[in-house]
Amino acid sequence: MSSINLAFASLLIVAIYFSCFANGDDKGPVTVLDAPLLTKKINSNVTIKVDINGKGDYTSIQEAINAVPKGNSKWVIIHVKKGIYREKVHIPKDKRYIFMRGNGRGRTAIIWSMSSVDNKASATFTVEAKHFVAFGISFKNEAPTGVAYTSQNQSVAAFVGADRVAFYHCAFFSTHNTLFDYKGRHYYDNCYIQGSIDFIFGRGRSLFHNCEIFVLQDKRIAIHGSITAQNRENQEDHSGFVFVKGKVYGIGGVYLGRAKGKYSTVVFAQTYLSRTIVPAGWTDWSYHGGPDHLFHAEYKCHGPGADTFGRVHWAKQLTDEEAKYWTSIEFINGNVWLPAWL
Repeated sequence: MSSINLAFASLLIVAIYFSCFANGDDKGPVTVLDAPLLTKKINSNVTIKVDINGKGDYTSIQEAINAVPKGNSKWVIIHVKKGIYREKVHIPKDKRYIFMRGNGRGRTAIIWSMSSVDNKASATFTVEAKHFVAFGISFKNEAPTGVAYTSQNQSVAAFVGADRVAFYHCAFFSTHNTLFDYKGRHYYDNCYIQGSIDFIFGRGRSLFHNCEIFVLQDKRIAIHGSITAQNRENQEDHSGFVFVKGKVYGIGGVYLGRAKGKYSTVVFAQTYLSRTIVPAGWTDWSYHGGPDHLFHAEYKCHGPGADTFGRVHWAKQLTDEEAKYWTSIEFINGNVWLPAWL
């Protein structure tokens, strides 16, 4: 075993179980990276405590973020104690190196209710600063689903618009545009993501490791929904969504992804796909440029939804050699900037 693999193994700890999410159900035990271990890897001696019950430095998460010096260049831990924090939270560009540590996604939640003509404006949580890490927090936009094809559909749980951002054991809830993975390199480890149509979207360069994706059925429209709507627009861009391991399940039929940009890039690898995945697998609905440049691919997926019979003609099945690039942490250069990964 290489020294790198040994380092990875040292990061693993025993599985722990969160009995429920905030306003959602957990699905069982998972292997975790321990929050104290992440704290150690970040190597910070500055901790700001947030407690909604008044037993910390602040009762508001945003107040704690505001207290971080502008232009910050050293890691600051914001420890958010258990509770439901009903506020919009924004981490601006000049508040780098924040580790926002919750008490578990079943215990710490940030919840807001807002729809908007602008996806970003609707977001419950927004991060625009490089070098951000979150652990054990639920992010939820609980705005009701609006009328299909209208501005009332925009109800984002999280907007991720910065480079070098990681989420460990977090959860994202909305009925529609749940996770706006706008731009930058991102890592999602053991996260839960719930939504209906295009609910993971943007042009981020992101690796989703062992994530659980739950599909909600949207009966307002005749077409099937899509899990992803990746918006890579040109060949020089290196963005793409890659899902390694984990599982996809839910209610009704859904596509793995639809083309949002000319070079839309999505890979599902070694992932359990339930029957909620329709046989075609992928769609170029609403994109009129043709599928010639699309990269919609699968690799050694399993489950009833992984049957390739009936897949669209442009869907790719990767070889072992091709999959090495897409399934490696090096796809997002995570070996350079991530504090820990599996």
